[in-house]
Amino acid sequence: MTEIRESECTDGHIDFLTDMIYEAIYMPDNKPEKQKLLREPHLIKYSKHWGKPGDKAFFAYDGNGLPVGAAWYRLFPEEEKGYGFIDEETPELGIAITDTARGKGLGEALMKRLIQAAQEEGRPALSLSVDSANEKALALYKKLGFIVVDDSGSSWTMKIDCRQRCKSE
Repeated sequence: MTEIRESECTDGHIDFLTDMIYEAIYMPDNKPEKQKLLREPHLIKYSKHWGKPGDKAFFAYDGNGLPVGAAWYRLFPEEEKGYGFIDEETPELGIAITDTARGKGLGEALMKRLIQAAQEEGRPALSLSVDSANEKALALYKKLGFIVVDDSGSSWTMKIDCRQRCKSE
């Protein structure tokens, strides 16, 4: 049985979240090692100083209490835009599930919980960036009600409006 809980910003949680941030970067071929990739100037913003206002994360735990997935969002200022940036009021989200836990509905459960949290906080929307070739992720996002708002060729920015009843409910 899995359990979903909001993450606390303790060292162990930050380490797992960093692992999941790395896993969320879709690179089917020649993916650099975690420490090198996450230090890239265009990616470091996703993991540094985690726990600042506007950050939110949920972890999924397996029956043994081990974390097996995470979904998170974070606000970015205009001058430090993420790949799924829409505006400074719209958090950009990410999600990843460990290899051994994929295909069991955890991604959808985590996303629903994250969308619910955004609604409870009064967030206007959530956004994300997804590789247009990542068919499984696209199917999940569309199922939950995300729509494409920008197409940059191989990367799409998608958004869900949280002021209305989301499909996650």
